[in-house]
Amino acid sequence: MVRPLSVAFVHPDLGIGGAERLVVDAAVSLQKRGHRVVVYTMHHDLSHCFAETRDGTLDVRVGGNWLVPRSIGGRLHILCTTLRSLMLARQIVNDSEQYDALFVDQLSAPIPLLKYTHAHIFFYCHFPDYLLARRDTLGQKLYRAPFDLLEEFTTGEADEIVVNSRFTQETFRKAFPHLGKIPKVLTPALNFEAYDRPVDSGDPLLRALRTEKQIVLSINRFERKKDVGLALRAFALCLQENGPDRVATSNCCLVAAGGWDPRVVENTQYLKELDAQAKQLGLRTRTIAPQRASKDALALLPEEAASASAIVDDGSTDQLA
Repeated sequence: MVRPLSVAFVHPDLGIGGAERLVVDAAVSLQKRGHRVVVYTMHHDLSHCFAETRDGTLDVRVGGNWLVPRSIGGRLHILCTTLRSLMLARQIVNDSEQYDALFVDQLSAPIPLLKYTHAHIFFYCHFPDYLLARRDTLGQKLYRAPFDLLEEFTTGEADEIVVNSRFTQETFRKAFPHLGKIPKVLTPALNFEAYDRPVDSGDPLLRALRTEKQIVLSINRFERKKDVGLALRAFALCLQENGPDRVATSNCCLVAAGGWDPRVVENTQYLKELDAQAKQLGLRTRTIAPQRASKDALALLPEEAASASAIVDDGSTDQLA
């Protein structure tokens, strides 16, 4: 019988997204197997997180955010994030608890410092940040250079490296050729119990989406790297194509849903860019926000956006297109 382990998860921002869902499910699963689990993060908004992280199911500890902001003047994100992660790592090292294993997600910068915990470090690598950053100018190239080197060095310091797919595995090999390591593939698991329940047909958000049309669904965060515009262009092309399927495609509706955080400038900018792009492609648009969206959040959405409850209340749910 395996003795109970003490495991800590280290995640940069415990919001709502695929990476966060993976961390929460893994943490809860280990806890159900009798292991001691703690989740460390630099940000945890109780109004924008999974229930298990706020209802006491998981022990969530926030740190590294009291001195360094998320960005400076909307810039220097990677610098601020790196400094915040090092402060969080210092908190973990100084914690009175001793851990057998650390599950470090997304951000490798704190790994060398976390080695002072003497725990086995398991790094879950997503698409390398090195390949996502823009380097359009000399200034951007000079700014990114030390962080690119830091990412490769700190990633190699982990005891075990895994990725979420064979595609990411091959991308990792090309991005970090000097590491001489091929990470294992650990496909994210699904918690089917979370979806094995009746749908609440009275939910205002679902009622706001009511339509007789066939729905084409795209789920992604509103970030440029997700290229949601590809879905818009493909959908518009299908509607414009002549052929036997024209009648069928004209009776379709594209729903682009996903994580949108008013604190993240890129989220607010990119959603407006997508709305403008859709209109340029000749598509009619409607932006639907959750019923609990604040007035400040609604003000950052494209024009004519409304909360789900407002759309249901004014009886305009048949306008979805």
